[in-house]
Amino acid sequence: MKVKYFEDTDMLYIELLEGMAMKSRDLDENTVLDLDAQGNVCAITFEHASERTDISRLTVEGIAA
Repeated sequence: MKVKYFEDTDMLYIELLEGMAMKSRDLDENTVLDLDAQGNVCAITFEHASERTDISRLTVEGIAA
């Protein structure tokens, strides 16, 4: 899993699964889900992230070895 924040565009990108997104679905005008060929969510994009999330704080729990 990768989490990237792009300050210049105020976009938060969370990659859940590696691989090629085959299609995207808008949840609302500022949130997009990327889906793989099997329909699994492989990424989430949040536009205007600083207004919609607490990007100043990131907590990671339960990292599997």
